[in-house]
Amino acid sequence: MASVSLPSGSNQAARLSLPVEGMTCASCVGRVERALKAVPGVQTATVNLATERADVTFSGVADPQAAVSAIESAGYAVREETTELAIEEMTCASCVGRVEKALTQLPGVLSASVNLATERARVRHLAGVISTADLEAAVVQAGYKARRLSAETPNVNDQDTERRENEARGLRRSLLIAGILTLPVFILEMGSHLIPPMHHWVQGVLGEQTSWYIQFVLATLVLFGPGLRFFRKGIPALLRGAPDMNSLVSVGTAAAYGYSVVATFIPEVLPKGTANVYFEAAAVIVTLILLGRTLEARAKGRTSQAIKRLVGLQAKTARVERNGDTVEIPLDQVTTGDVVFVRPGEKIPVDGEVVEGHLMWMRA
Repeated sequence: MASVSLPSGSNQAARLSLPVEGMTCASCVGRVERALKAVPGVQTATVNLATERADVTFSGVADPQAAVSAIESAGYAVREETTELAIEEMTCASCVGRVEKALTQLPGVLSASVNLATERARVRHLAGVISTADLEAAVVQAGYKARRLSAETPNVNDQDTERRENEARGLRRSLLIAGILTLPVFILEMGSHLIPPMHHWVQGVLGEQTSWYIQFVLATLVLFGPGLRFFRKGIPALLRGAPDMNSLVSVGTAAAYGYSVVATFIPEVLPKGTANVYFEAAAVIVTLILLGRTLEARAKGRTSQAIKRLVGLQAKTARVERNGDTVEIPLDQVTTGDVVFVRPGEKIPVDGEVVEGHLMWMRA
């Protein structure tokens, strides 16, 4: 098994083990070693012909991409793999950037592309250098959830669809609860701006202090009911030094709510004339963000369904010639050089060149 050893300090070396293909003799070994030693930062490079591996020691942080480029420029190849991950709990473009950064910082990862709409991450990495568990752990460390997707994953599309539907239902329920609780808070505090006599009614019937108590109860239910999701995700992200939208909502609503609690119960600690409440700001922020998340979940669901229908149009099998016979095999078993037979009216399963016969097809 190949390995990567990361430095725990700036003065320690990083070691990288690469699988090399195409070596046939001792001169190949020497050629690869010279190419690797020419890479800036490489201290030592040892190549084993029998195991087809190159062990490289860097003076600082390992640079797999530079090592791979050096090997390829010498005329050899490094085995690569592509792993696809399902990423959960991303909410904005900063989440995408954070996941990509977490993945690309792993030694052995050559590139990582994350799609917010499909909640997928496509990672290109060196074969045997890094495992799927390492990729998933990096995503979890960044504050998100990840699981590997493969052809063997059963009903993966159905699972994702069910998860998105559950998420959308939860958001709609939270939005409804938050809206019902926020409306009275908004009316009590801001209604007088729309209907001036309401201020006198609140003062005469309820009293200012009673109004604040009511707003406190309702805002508390909003923040620590439907709004609790923002604190559960935002505060840990803030403590990790990687704040996101949840952190922004958490800090903003907590500031408005906390100041209002002080103004309601211990106003004497505040300067004279500054004991005002902003419960409606905290509650409205939570409600509006939930509204945005609900609309976003609906859009994601529609996008997912459209992609699923598009993928469903693709052929699942192909008829190929094997050992003189025509056999039908799964699409992922078709290899370069296979002769694929397509009958009139059938879908073309893979890209290729017509070697026999004539056909017309619609590219739409």
